[in-house]
Amino acid sequence: MIAQAVELRSAYSSGSLSPVEVTRACLAAIDRHNPAVNAFVLLDADGALQAARASEARWRAGRPLGPGDGIPTSIKDALWTRGWPTLRGSWLVDEAGPWESDAPSVARLRDSGAVLLGKTTTPEYSWKGVTDSPRYGATGNPWDPGRTAGGSSGGSAAAVGLGMGAWSVGTDGGGSVRIPAAFTGTVALKPTYGLIPLYPPSPFGTLSHAGPMARSVADVAALLEIVTAFDPRDWSAMPTPAVACSAGLDRGIDGLRIAYSADLGFGANDPEVGAAVRAAVGVLAEAGAHVEAADPGFADPAEAFHVLWFSGEAKVLQGKLDGPDAQRLDPGLRRTAELGATYTASDYLDAMAVRMALGELMGRFHQRYDVLVTPTVPMTAFPLGRDVPDGCGSPDWTSWTPYTYPFNLTQQPALSVPCGFNADGLPIGMQIVGPRHADALVLRVGQAYQNATDWHLRVPSLCTEEVG
Repeated sequence: MIAQAVELRSAYSSGSLSPVEVTRACLAAIDRHNPAVNAFVLLDADGALQAARASEARWRAGRPLGPGDGIPTSIKDALWTRGWPTLRGSWLVDEAGPWESDAPSVARLRDSGAVLLGKTTTPEYSWKGVTDSPRYGATGNPWDPGRTAGGSSGGSAAAVGLGMGAWSVGTDGGGSVRIPAAFTGTVALKPTYGLIPLYPPSPFGTLSHAGPMARSVADVAALLEIVTAFDPRDWSAMPTPAVACSAGLDRGIDGLRIAYSADLGFGANDPEVGAAVRAAVGVLAEAGAHVEAADPGFADPAEAFHVLWFSGEAKVLQGKLDGPDAQRLDPGLRRTAELGATYTASDYLDAMAVRMALGELMGRFHQRYDVLVTPTVPMTAFPLGRDVPDGCGSPDWTSWTPYTYPFNLTQQPALSVPCGFNADGLPIGMQIVGPRHADALVLRVGQAYQNATDWHLRVPSLCTEEVG
């Protein structure tokens, strides 16, 4: 079994494992598996081993820097990382830099002593729900490398799914940590907006969140606690939480009011996905929750989301469409950015009005229900090389991710946990959504589910050896 970060911390403290041993094992896993899935765009083996040796000395002296000390970690190539280029999967970014600053989450990981292994793949400028880019190609799924790992944080999901690091930090503007978590059988949280500071600001504005990704809810909670420290560079950053989000993680869910929506009233699921999520909801009921079938009652907000998202893409590419590398741009990104450039200020304000109304509706909904449970996505991973699955009537990635982007509009915490497999052995994800600022509650529900099941302990057949 691939070791989890919370287990590694205990092993470091007891001396039964060392950060150097674990880092070497992760580097060996990268050497074995990365050629099959293409998860890393940058690997700093020497730097990682140097950091691991320093961590080992601190643990031996009984003076670790923090809860992340010695934990092998990867960073999505959308977050600034000092000394490493952040190229965002695009030929439009100049590799020369300079690269002198860390994003807030990366800075907190350094402060905590984490071992930074390298950077993971993203589609160009993180614009879609699968991970392929003109610069680095496609990222495959740990359970079937011929299928997508999802996106846009697909490299991070593939990395943690194959033991190429214990955890990773991704970003999520419309589902980008949750989609790949569902497709790869891993766990990811899109937290309440502002809980994890972001810098520099995203061109996608307040849709974009950073999010922890790992193999278990406990690891996601532990990583979240490290990266939530206030950063003054983010004008919308929340204060550092006074109470750890893992406090009460194992309190159980007896008496919680859970709304189960199979399709939010407008989606359509593969039968195996629907059956797996219904069974998972039954597990929550057996754990003591009061479960009721209930749709929140909103129409698909895709058009409003498109106005905000495509406008962000237009801003990303502003002034860059005539340069020497413009012909290497992802065609789908060009198409939607050009559409985004046609929107007016009135269109944008209309979309914001839809967003605010949706936020009000969900606020009222959570007066009746503590959390909402849905499928994370309505299908399992589809083949590489396409933005949408076969039979999809739209070229837009939002057409097959109806359950994720609504909660970027509302800025609510949303967690994806694995809840089964289809007949082809591909993972299925369940999404747990809570009211704003209820991140600890969402994690508690996920932990209760994982305490009763073992889906998160399953590993791909590519993994033939244990880490450590």
